[in-house]
Amino acid sequence: MNNINIWLLVLEICYLALLIFTCLKIIYDTRSIPKTLAYFLFVLLVPIIGIVFYFSFGINYRKKKMYNKKLEVDESLKAEFKEQFNEINKRLSTTTDVALLQNLELIKLLSNSKGGNEMILPNEKAELLINGEMFFPKLVEELKKAEKHIHIEFYIYEDDEIGNQIKDILIQKVKEGVEVRFIYDDFGSSAIRRSFTRNLIEEGVQVFPFNKLKLPALANRLNYRNHRKIVVIDGETSFIGGINISDKYINAKGKDLFWRDTHLMIKGYTSFSLQRIFIADWNFSSNENLIINKKYFPDIEITNPKPVHVQIASSGPDSEVPNILYSLIQAINLAQEEILLTTPYYIPEQILQESLIIAALSGIKVILLVPQKGDSKLVDIAARSYYEELLDAGVKIYFYQKGFVHSKTFVSDRKLASVGTANLDARSFGLNFEVSAFVYNKELANQLADEFYKDLEDSTEIVYVDWLGRGRFKQFSERIIRLFSSLL
Repeated sequence: MNNINIWLLVLEICYLALLIFTCLKIIYDTRSIPKTLAYFLFVLLVPIIGIVFYFSFGINYRKKKMYNKKLEVDESLKAEFKEQFNEINKRLSTTTDVALLQNLELIKLLSNSKGGNEMILPNEKAELLINGEMFFPKLVEELKKAEKHIHIEFYIYEDDEIGNQIKDILIQKVKEGVEVRFIYDDFGSSAIRRSFTRNLIEEGVQVFPFNKLKLPALANRLNYRNHRKIVVIDGETSFIGGINISDKYINAKGKDLFWRDTHLMIKGYTSFSLQRIFIADWNFSSNENLIINKKYFPDIEITNPKPVHVQIASSGPDSEVPNILYSLIQAINLAQEEILLTTPYYIPEQILQESLIIAALSGIKVILLVPQKGDSKLVDIAARSYYEELLDAGVKIYFYQKGFVHSKTFVSDRKLASVGTANLDARSFGLNFEVSAFVYNKELANQLADEFYKDLEDSTEIVYVDWLGRGRFKQFSERIIRLFSSLL
């Protein structure tokens, strides 16, 4: 045996050892069976590249050292919070509000310590904002009113017209003595990494990237992105939803692609929940230690005799459980008549797929709205592999054709509504930092349901018989891509 053959044998043995080690690690570290099988297939069918992919994308390197969400709370405020929460619980125990009564198990789930300890809180108002045309003017209006502080974080922030308009407002508010803190995701907002943020810092805005990418080519860092879109103004007014800071969300005349999205403005105590999430993100990003005190959690007066109750669900790779996924499953299980779901990406966990099927088989009207064409061909192909099971169970599926639907919304029985940042895919439920608002209010749920049915007017329903008639090659390719759907 010559030297070349000896070295080849040594390399083969080393590769085999590495392959066995990788497979054992996949079994040990990956709790999801579909994801485990997908990683197995990839490392076995795609030599070397599959292993590199797993060690780049598959391992949650940061989970063990992810930021500490335990926040320091002023003792006097802690006592006040406890008193307020006890009062809220007393009111809930005697409530006659059907939106609350029907969803008590969901409320308890999110209030559980493993579910995030998120209390349901009363608010003066919660206002639905459709598309950038409604969101941006309202955001600009409220930012200009700020007197004490502005806390803002976005996944995508562009150096364009709306991005610069908001930047100018932030700089102006600093000059007026307002504290301004700004978090941007270092991957999603790559366009503002240099001169844009440098200008903000020079003008006194406090700016930090979330999970800074020192070497963007290291793919494993791309998994754990901050996909949240949160604004908190003076601790009382807040915004949450799917809209990023970008001109593409403004549907001006002559624009090539219509962008359909949804946001929510909240005035009241639920802003405290979003404030807490922002402060945790800020302390992680800046290595500072902002304390939860009256400065950021002020007294709020609720004059509305029928306050709007909202509860926040947040999750990330450091969460004990996938809070947003579990909340959605519980909401589906509690529905009695109708479920309306909108998402740009549908690559569900099996439990979500089965929950929708069970709901439809139980006689509940279930309608899913997705884009006719998304921004990822592979994701579109994988998503289509799930539709046959849904259609067979009686779920109605519509393709949005007016443009790209980017909303992440849910309506149950026109009593419960959800607006947030999480897509219906594995990445949102386990790999990204996400946030959703659950609104227990018939009026807002009716508004969101009405908007949903308006969107259906610009959509085409998938007919089950026609769907079954798709070419065999297309159906086969969808099933092949589905094997790897947990990795998309």
